[in-house]
Amino acid sequence: MIDPALNATADAVVALAVAIPVVVIAGGTALLVRARSRRSGGSPSSVSAPEAPSRTPPTPTTKAGSAPVKAPPEPTVESAATDDGAPAAPAAEVPTVEPATYRSRMGKARGLLAGYLGSVRSRGKIDGATWDDLEEALIRADVGVGATDALLDDLRARVKRGTIVGADALIDALKADLVSALEASAVGLAVPGARTPEVADGDDDGGGAGDDQPRPVDVWLFVGVNGVGKTTTVGKVANRLTAGGTSVLLAAGDTFRAAAAEQLGMWAERAGAEIVRGAEGGDPSSVVFDAVQRAASRGHQVVLADTAGRLHNKVNLIEELKKIRRVADRPPGQVVEVLLVLDATTGQNGLAQAKVFLEAVDVSGVVLTKLDGTAKGGIVVAIERELGLPVKLVGLGEGVDDLMEFDPAAFVDALF
Repeated sequence: MIDPALNATADAVVALAVAIPVVVIAGGTALLVRARSRRSGGSPSSVSAPEAPSRTPPTPTTKAGSAPVKAPPEPTVESAATDDGAPAAPAAEVPTVEPATYRSRMGKARGLLAGYLGSVRSRGKIDGATWDDLEEALIRADVGVGATDALLDDLRARVKRGTIVGADALIDALKADLVSALEASAVGLAVPGARTPEVADGDDDGGGAGDDQPRPVDVWLFVGVNGVGKTTTVGKVANRLTAGGTSVLLAAGDTFRAAAAEQLGMWAERAGAEIVRGAEGGDPSSVVFDAVQRAASRGHQVVLADTAGRLHNKVNLIEELKKIRRVADRPPGQVVEVLLVLDATTGQNGLAQAKVFLEAVDVSGVVLTKLDGTAKGGIVVAIERELGLPVKLVGLGEGVDDLMEFDPAAFVDALF
């Protein structure tokens, strides 16, 4: 018979043998969970974890008599680190577009002349190579052969007389001659409302022409081939005038180019101006006529009229423009500007285009677009010399404010 005491002892040993592995396993599990918790930053609710640290770091202690050290602020989105560990840059401000200036926008034209002028200055003296460099520079800049010969012949005579000595003085004289030539023919844009129809003898009762007739409406016609930026130029001019307080109405006289009226309509909306459109393929002169009548009845001061630029049939184009001009000049309309829009990047080819329009209408000035995109800035000199027309506006960029009145001194300074 087994001793009861011995049996009890055996049961205790078995119970102890079972309990020990359970305790070991539970302890190991707890340690494993705590280790994972520390790595992940959390503590599962099933395990008693140490008290989580406060979100706000404690203020570090300092030595007696020293100023307390402030706790670092809690990180924010703006100051969070980037992927490479470096602090993130503060939110960048919206970049401002540099206002258009001749110097900032005519880098291509200036770059073409820089090499030649540098070569002339480096030699110091005036010799045959000097004249060759200047001639090639001016012709490559599209000043034109005739204008180049005239400029250099005058300079040669002055060097021979001794009034110009040295390369630097020669270049300064060339700059001055270019400015003088351009300023001599410089004419500004018409001032809205400045011109009024003449009053017939005996009809002037002191009240002016507005007593019996509507107030005269200034009409600006824009002519030129397709692709030179004619419609865009009309829109930019409208923006300039409305910004200055002039009431403007646009006439979509290009009834043949697809979407021309829609494009002009967007510019009208942008400038806060009214627009008159016609049927696609319709008579452009009737569109201009309706625009003048509406402008007179609604008190608009200026009508800006876009026109077609088709050159495939020269005879029809000329007759069409002549008709538009006649219609636009009927009271209460008065044509005060006929602006020929030319693309500066076409260079001398633009002069051939211009002569077609000179045969059709009495052009009062030139708008030279895309001057910032070409090295052929000398075309300005050729236009005024070969065509006898002043350049009134130049385009120095695509922005609405990049269409500027021509400034001869600033233009030449930017070239050199």
